[in-house]
Amino acid sequence: MIPVAAAVAWKAGKPLVIEEVEVAPPQSNEVRVKILFIALCHIDVYFWEAKAKHLSFLAYLDMKLVVESVGEGVTDLKLGDHVLPMFTGECGDCHHCRSEESNMCDLLQINTDRGVMINDGKSRFSINGKPIDHFVGTSTFSEYTIVHVGCLERSNQLCLSIEFVFSAAVAEGARIAGASRIIGVDLNPSRFEEVKKFGCNEFVNPKDHNKSVQEVIAEMTALGVGRGVAVLVGVLNKDDAFKTYPMNLLNERTLKGTFFENYKSRTAIPRVVKQYLKKELELEKFITHTVSFSKINNAFNYMMKGESIRCILRMGE
Repeated sequence: MIPVAAAVAWKAGKPLVIEEVEVAPPQSNEVRVKILFIALCHIDVYFWEAKAKHLSFLAYLDMKLVVESVGEGVTDLKLGDHVLPMFTGECGDCHHCRSEESNMCDLLQINTDRGVMINDGKSRFSINGKPIDHFVGTSTFSEYTIVHVGCLERSNQLCLSIEFVFSAAVAEGARIAGASRIIGVDLNPSRFEEVKKFGCNEFVNPKDHNKSVQEVIAEMTALGVGRGVAVLVGVLNKDDAFKTYPMNLLNERTLKGTFFENYKSRTAIPRVVKQYLKKELELEKFITHTVSFSKINNAFNYMMKGESIRCILRMGE
């Protein structure tokens, strides 16, 4: 056991508390890592606001981790390796991992209801002997954490936050793909100036119009947006629903969803790193704030007020 500082969410929606938490040694196919930096994600805020079952320990993913020790069976990582954690892993053996069409690993896909490690169904975190829940397999709001090896990818060249803020990342992806016209839609007008650097050159605030945003965009684009592909991204409440009419799809429209940008986590990460090193992918512009780990609640406030795109937290401060 090693004692570390960790941010614990004892109650939904209440400020996180910096506690001394004990982290157990890694078991089979597990890795214990030291965390140097993390980046707060909007999905952290979503689950912190009581959407998750296991909330006594909170963390999503991100940013710069160093291998401190490895469990039995871990052969592709060694002490001192810099790694990137992923909330959805890749075992490499299941049907989904072998398929070119799916990234929904049978063993390591995201599970917000599982607050323990899959090896033995137990937590590696505790306070005075009381188990503290893991969260989505990464639990990075801690100076050290335990992660299944299938949710880690070596990245000795740099530190990188792979999970972007969805709206800004969509614009960045469109820019990289060569889109000549990118229209942003948001209820917060203060974000409009910020997302110009992601290639967004036109903006629509639904509050400024007395008609639906679909009608506004249809008028802006002359022929409208009746064709093409609509992609559902992000994290939604399990009870959320929408309806449409079959004719909407027959009229040359496509509706689809994507999970983790359809990346196979361990396979795709090296390609993303290469894009960054070639300066094809510009990550620095996502970072709007940097605070010490002890000020983690300030980072949550930035997110909730819509002031932050990506907030970096420095561990050990």
